Amino acid sequence: IVQEVFDACKTNHHTSQFILQREKHFHYLKRGLRQLTEAYECLDASRPWLCYWILHSLELLDEPIPQSVASDVCQFLSRCQSPQGGFGGGPGQHPHLAPTYAAVNALCIIGTEEAFGIIDRGKLLEYLHSLKQPDGSFLMHVGGEVDVRSAYCAASVASLTNVLTPALFAGTAEWIARCQNWEGGIGGVPGMEAHGGYTFCGMAALVILKKEHLLNLRSLLHWVTSRQMRFEGGFQGRCNKLVDGCYSFWQAGLLPLLHRALHARGDAALSMTRWMFDQSALQEYILLCCQCPAGGLLDKPGKSRDFYHTCYCLSGLAIAQHFGSGDLHHETVLGVPENRLQATHPVYNIAPEKVVRAVMHFLQQPVPSLGTAAAAN
Repeated sequence: IVQEVFDACKTNHHTSQFILQREKHFHYLKRGLRQLTEAYECLDASRPWLCYWILHSLELLDEPIPQSVASDVCQFLSRCQSPQGGFGGGPGQHPHLAPTYAAVNALCIIGTEEAFGIIDRGKLLEYLHSLKQPDGSFLMHVGGEVDVRSAYCAASVASLTNVLTPALFAGTAEWIARCQNWEGGIGGVPGMEAHGGYTFCGMAALVILKKEHLLNLRSLLHWVTSRQMRFEGGFQGRCNKLVDGCYSFWQAGLLPLLHRALHARGDAALSMTRWMFDQSALQEYILLCCQCPAGGLLDKPGKSRDFYHTCYCLSGLAIAQHFGSGDLHHETVLGVPENRLQATHPVYNIAPEKVVRAVMHFLQQPVPSLGTAAAAN
């Protein structure tokens, strides 16, 4: 099917082929914030994720969120917050690190005093400590599994909300480094196959913890650049797997992190205008093969649209369009100028200015102590 799409493009080759259907994507996303069909019943335990996927997609499209809608999202997420700390997948559900990450990101995207005030930082710190394991890893939830996703989710929410302490993450960076395997990528746990999602989580967590030097960065660079498909232009998640639009972020998002880490080491071969992957080829795959004609984005031609792929295809498109920041900012936008998206932060995957706003807000508040949080209970 991808071959057929590319053949049709070659037959009618002009830049109008590369058009981001902004208006259709906006209407698809706007509807999802208010009401979902019964097809989404299977995601009842992922409702904070739906909020995050939609809100982040809207901010990439530079579509403002009405104040009333933002307030409604805040109130909904407050009902997902557990008395034990952290957020569950829906109101009344047990807390879990994945929806906690999604809820905190969604609230940071909204970025109002109401949004920041929802997060009970003392209880959150207590919850994170309850998941910490002696080897430095984290459980995804009480009684749940351990993998590198949990380390990233914990590091992300802790750093955004100013509850990150040395004691909380003692041994975590070293545990993540043990998850890097002979391929160069990172598996879910030590000894497992390298995977794009886990590799992003591991690398991003190490960037937050300022320990990325623990990885073999050259080996990781070789692994991730080999995941960009030569024909399709998109990324696969693992060796010998098919292309998938969501890895436009999980894999391409690694390249800014690697660029930064290698630059800190003084690597003189690094470009100062481009990431170390084919940015135009990735944009071509997303624009030609991942857009649903009715709005929303998808894995690959023949698949259905969903909010997950909409979020991560757009996030990958933003990574491919924007290099660096400040004086080093350089843009590569395929097709018409209107295809340009807002930039995303490669560690947190929300707008860079939203990261700054959240961090500055919570830095004004002291790091809660475990004793104080326990006494409040």
